[in-house]
Amino acid sequence: MGVLWNSIQSVLVVVLIMILGFVLRRAGWFDDKFAGTISKFIKNIALPASIFVSVLSRLTRGQLGSFAGYLAYAFLAVIIGYLIAFALVKVMRVRPGRKGIFINAIVNANTIFIGLPLNIALFGDKSMTYFLVYYIVNTVSTWAFGVFLISNDDPTKSKEKTHNKIDWKKVIPMPLVGFLVALIFLLLNIPIMKVSFVSSTLTYVGNLVTPLSLIYIGIVLADAGLKSIRFDRDTVVALVGRFILSPIVMILVLMVAGNLGASFPTLASQTLIVQSATPMLAVLPILANEAHGDVEYATNIVTTSTVLFIVVVPVLMTLIQYI
Repeated sequence: MGVLWNSIQSVLVVVLIMILGFVLRRAGWFDDKFAGTISKFIKNIALPASIFVSVLSRLTRGQLGSFAGYLAYAFLAVIIGYLIAFALVKVMRVRPGRKGIFINAIVNANTIFIGLPLNIALFGDKSMTYFLVYYIVNTVSTWAFGVFLISNDDPTKSKEKTHNKIDWKKVIPMPLVGFLVALIFLLLNIPIMKVSFVSSTLTYVGNLVTPLSLIYIGIVLADAGLKSIRFDRDTVVALVGRFILSPIVMILVLMVAGNLGASFPTLASQTLIVQSATPMLAVLPILANEAHGDVEYATNIVTTSTVLFIVVVPVLMTLIQYI
């Protein structure tokens, strides 16, 4: 009961700040450009600063080997997730315009705007190193493969082969650049964090990520409208995939790896499992619109999963105590 109550309290912190963003948007405090502005600030300034500080504060050169191992297991779980999602598309005969959205909904998560603040609320800053593992895997999965599934599912395209180029600015976004730069400083043993004003500035800016991310989600929910939520067949199966199948796959991968001799700190396992069950990508409606896909469906599953995660997280946190 103690674990459940602690999880509920942690999620309540997240929910209350989201509600603040929701209410202030509905009250007219935030104009139409505000959400886009803070989204850009979080992704390009605050999150890279937060990641830079976290890597240099919590990761040592001796831990890099285990970090690479975590990446391998997380990638394996994502690959299995794709195989399951492709199979479901075939079995359910998901229609064109929804296929890419459906697959991304099951496999790829909203790590920045919900995953990060949720992780900090549940486990504290000490979990950032393990969060980075899932963030890197999720980013590469989304922008190196997931986005192509949506663009190639464009129902207005002809059956002729099209040549898509990888957008490296999205595959390697600023938060990932922040991680790579921090890795260089770590490997070269440059004591940048010992410079007081640099450390304080980066820490203050990085600390803006959590509250601004949650306010952003509140604004998105206010714009989407909770009355638009529907539970059709494709939505329900996508939700089951995101909240049940995805964490089960992660749990099984970690358990098999453990039986083969790999060891995981409890915090690492819990972080990866919780991140695998975070809501769907906030950019799905944008990607769907660009590919002439089912924008209404994309908006519905993002909104629905964001609302339902409030219930999912306490249940998941209770269950993983026994793993």
